[in-house]
This record gives sequence, structure tokens and C-alpha cells, in this order.
Amino acid sequence: MEVANETVIKKPKRLTSVVWNHFERVRKADLCYAVCVHCNKKLSGSSNSGTTHLRNHLMRCLKRFNYDVSQLLSAKKRKKESTLTIANISYDEGQRKEEYLKPTIVKYEPEQRKDEVFNVQSSWFDQDRSRLDLARMIILHGYPLAMVEHVGFKVFVKNLQPLFDVVPNSTVELSCMEIYGKERQKVHDMLSKLQGRINLAVEMWSSPENTNHVCMMAHYVGDDWKLQKKILNFVTLDSSHTDDLLSGVIIKCLMDWDIGSKLFAVTLDDFSTNDDIVLRIKEQISENKSRLSNGQLLDVRSAAHVLNSIVQDAMEALRVVLQKIRGTVRYVKSSQSIQGKFKEMVLQTGINSQKNLVLDCPIRWNSTYLMLEAAIEYRNAFCQLPDLDLDLALSDEEWEWASSITGYLKLFVEIINVFSSNKCPTANIYFPEICHVHIQLIDWCKSPDNFLSSLAAKMKAKFDKYWSKCSLSLAVAAILDPRFKMKLVEYYYSQIYGSTALERIKEVSDGLKELFNTYSICSTLMDQGSALPLGSLPSSSNDGRDRLKGFDKFLHETSQSQTAISDLEKYLDEPVFPRNCNFNILNWWRVHTPRYPILSMMARDVLGTPMSTVSQESAFHAGGRVLDSCRCPLTPETQQALICTQDWLRIQSDDPGPSSSHYALPLYVETN
Repeated sequence: MEVANETVIKKPKRLTSVVWNHFERVRKADLCYAVCVHCNKKLSGSSNSGTTHLRNHLMRCLKRFNYDVSQLLSAKKRKKESTLTIANISYDEGQRKEEYLKPTIVKYEPEQRKDEVFNVQSSWFDQDRSRLDLARMIILHGYPLAMVEHVGFKVFVKNLQPLFDVVPNSTVELSCMEIYGKERQKVHDMLSKLQGRINLAVEMWSSPENTNHVCMMAHYVGDDWKLQKKILNFVTLDSSHTDDLLSGVIIKCLMDWDIGSKLFAVTLDDFSTNDDIVLRIKEQISENKSRLSNGQLLDVRSAAHVLNSIVQDAMEALRVVLQKIRGTVRYVKSSQSIQGKFKEMVLQTGINSQKNLVLDCPIRWNSTYLMLEAAIEYRNAFCQLPDLDLDLALSDEEWEWASSITGYLKLFVEIINVFSSNKCPTANIYFPEICHVHIQLIDWCKSPDNFLSSLAAKMKAKFDKYWSKCSLSLAVAAILDPRFKMKLVEYYYSQIYGSTALERIKEVSDGLKELFNTYSICSTLMDQGSALPLGSLPSSSNDGRDRLKGFDKFLHETSQSQTAISDLEKYLDEPVFPRNCNFNILNWWRVHTPRYPILSMMARDVLGTPMSTVSQESAFHAGGRVLDSCRCPLTPETQQALICTQDWLRIQSDDPGPSSSHYALPLYVETN
């Protein structure tokens, strides 16, 4: 038998391997080939070559298995219609396209274990499923949509799975929107079934194109008593947006998600935001919810943002001194010879410091603190440096200012680290830290140096505005920590307010009881089958046939609330729980829910309030959060879909994001 001048050689008896049941041995000139009977691929058939390479081929030969014929034919058709090429890629000479490695085709099932063995012969390729998997990958990891148009990506996918039809950019965008719609419904259903209440954090973003965005995130303690958060909306604002527009966006978010009646508090990142925004929100939801404690618990401002703003005041006041220190450090590090002279000065002046001189990154103020901290220790060596520009020399007074403000920064660095590094930042952790700042500001204002005292007064005026809005929320959260209760409020208020401390403590106690009364009344009504929002009470005008509805209200206020308050008093009168580093406050309240059924319901909502909206990666950032450039050209609807769905999928996959920085993804870049 001859095939294209090739002679088929009858297999001698020594070719006993079962592998040869799948190959024909062909000789052409002086060369011998083994031709696969399934795919006609030619491999070496020399007697010296062995059969290992033949066995390897059979393991990956797709045509050896019984796959759907239509899929194979469509794959061949697509391969003929479009041939992929890429510059600067060279293959072995004479290599045919059919020789690309064809991987095992498997059907992905979420519940399958990683170590499960798949049966190749029963596997099935699903184009739609693969398309959605590609879209999920792009969403989850923040890849640009345009990556599907990249030649390198197309070559990789075709060689990996020839049956997959690479979809265009527009199709991927539609797939992302499809996934967003399905995942949004899941989140909506979950929030509607949530037993506790929801806190809304509002954070402003910008973009390289100077477009403003508002990101709204729900914070809550789930039915499993774990602190959770989900991005609900990412809205692009008009360039000339006003407070009216911002409040409208927030109200629309509450209405779209149907969580207005579940709202407990709104946290704004800018502590100086116009109060009218919160007032409009209160008015909008007033029909479904009373104002708790005169509305003070509804209006919360981000603690980390107010501290960052105070730090910027200190940086601006020390601006000239900072410029001189930066210039001096830059001069010392400019050459090896100058560094050698500097080391000599360090030895001569008897400085014993292990710190290294570093230049700061001005947009990250914690690096400025590190630069100042090291420079102050080498103060005497700086003064002895020869050839140092006189414009960079600091006076003794400037060195004292730098030393004092470095002490201020040290406190703020420590406190913001507490806020941002806590893996479960429940509201109770903020009160002692904020009170400590308050006490220090009072002390700094007493400085005999006019420069430092005036700076401290400016910082304290900004802090006092924040304190007036958030002190009650902070104190109530601390009281609900069984390790502290009212004792922590008494301890700090005596230092902050002095002779008027008792009056202030009574204000906190009254606010706590007022909130608790609201929860106790609501709990009683729910037990009676009235699914009323928190703080809502029955009215006699709702049903003219029942003349005693007013009596119901009177009965709840005089009887049930008194019983409930005694429950609160029981909690406060009992000894505090011992302090330890492994204490989990949410787990404590979960365990003690049978003992304090109403108080635990209140604790769940209060402790879930976000007292700060800054992440660990952006905690010391001087600028705001900025949308990355690959997202900017997209429509506002697509931007929202990608950012929200990324957040939801990441939570489902337990993927915290890149190890270096959560916001180093294409969702956050540093700007000044």
C-alpha cells in the first residue's frame, strides 16, 4: 500500500506494544513515521525512538475520543475562516497548527472539588458558560474590557481551547451587565430578608477627568452576627452637582434597594458636608421611621477623615520647615562623599540612632512623619554639615516646632492604624481613641508657644464640629461593649469636661434610654404581629373603628418600656466583662441574645455603624479615591456594574484582592 509515495510497512512481530494499535508505520525515503489513525498526525516511527512519545500523543489526541461532531466541525470552520497571527512569535519550522497542544476539555461545576478527577470522555464544552466565566474573571480582578481584543490574549485562548469563540469587547460588556443584574437581585433579596438594620456609608470619588462620583455602601451585622458590607451604587455626578443633587442620589439609592425603612444611620466621609443633606434624608424617610435620639444617631461622619483633615492643617502650618528638612535630607543622600561626612558628624556629636534618613512621599503623610522622626534625631549632625545651603538651615525655634508636630503626627498615625487595621471595625473601638485625641487637643492648646497654640486651636475647632455630631453615637457604641459600659464614658468625660462632666454623662444616658425605649416598643409591636419599622407607633387615625389604638400606645410607653428599661439597667448594673485581646464583641452579643433580647437587637445595629469609611491602604492618603483611567471611558451604567459586581463576587470568593493593595486594582490610584 502506498500513500503519496509513502510505503506502509507491515509491523514485524517485535512491535508488540498496544500503542501500535493506534498507529500505521510508514516509510518515506530513509525515514520512518508513525501516523495516528485518529488524526493522521505524523510522529517519529524509528525503532530507536521508542513509544513514549506515541503514548503521550494518544493521551492528548482529541479525535481519539467521542466528542460532539458538530463542535469539531464548527471549530474547523472557524479555524479556516480566521487565522491568528502575532508578530515576533516563532514556532519550530514545519510545525502544523494541528500540533498545538490541545488541553483536556472539562465542564466547570462550582461545587466540584479541586482534587476531583474529571472523565474526559463525558466532558462537554459550553460556549455560553465560558463567555460568562471570562466576564466574571474580568469583573473580579478588575481587568480592562479591551483585553479580549488583544492579540496575545486571542492566541493564548485559541491554543488553550480551540472550541472557544473569542467574543468582542461589546459582547463582554453585555455579559458583565448580565452578571450584574443577576448578582444585584441576589443582594436585594438578601437585604430584604435581613433581620437587623442597615447603615449607609457615602464616599466621594473623583477621576482623572475631574468627574465626581459617589459610592454608597451598606454596612450591617448579618444574621450570623458577622460584620458585613456591600457596595450598592456607584453613581456619576454632574460636574455642577449641588447638595440637593447629592441628597437626591442617596435617597434614590434607598428607594431602589427598598431599604429606607431599614436605615439606621448614614455615614458621610466629609465631616463638613452640609447638614441639609442629612435633613433631607430624614424628611424623606420620616413616614417610615422616627428620628432616633432627635436624629443624632442618624448623622455620622467618618472619624479617619476628620483626623486626616486635622493632619493637613498641621502639614500646612509646618510647610516651610518641611521644605527645609526635605532639602537637607536630599542633600545628605545626594552623594557617597556627603553621606560619609554626615556619618562623621553623627559620630562626633554622639548621636546613637539606628533610624535611616528617608525622603517622604508628600501625598502620604505617614511617610512625612517617618522623615521628621528620623531628621529630629540627627538634628545636631545636620547643624554641623559643611557646605549646607544656608536656606536649608533650620533655626532652633523651627526645630522645636518640628519636634512638637512630629509628636502630634505620631498620635494620629497610631490611632488611624487602629481604625484601618482592625479586621472587624465595630463601632465600639472608636470612642476611646477619639476621646484621647480630644484630651490631647485640649492639652496642646495650652502650649506657651503662640505658633503651636494657635495651630492646636485651629485643629480643635475642626474636631469640635465633628464631636458635636458624633459624640453620642461613639458613646452609645462604647457602652454596648460589656468590657466598658458606662464606666468608660465616665472616665473620659471627667477628663474632657471637668466640672460639667455629670451633665454630659446624663445626656448620654438619656440618649441611650431613649433609643432603647424605641427598640422595646418596636419589639413588642412585632411580637403582636405588627410589622412596623423601628420607631413607628400605631395611630388612632389609621382605623376609626378601633377607638383604643391610642390606649395601645399609652400602654406600651408606660408598661412595656418600663420593663424593657429594667433590662437595660440589668446590663449596666452587672460587672464589666474582663478585658482581653481576643474578645469578640459580636460573638458576645450573639451568645447573650437570650438574656438581653431587645438590647442585643439594638447592639447589633449600633455596632454595625461605620464610624470610619477609610481602608487601610488609603488611610494616610492626602487625596481622595480616584477612579482608574481604564474605567473612565465606560458609560456610568457600566462603571457601576463593574465596581458593584466586583465587590459582590470578591466577597463570595473570599478573595481580599491583590496582596499589595486592595485599591491598587484599577479602582484606586494615588493623586495629590
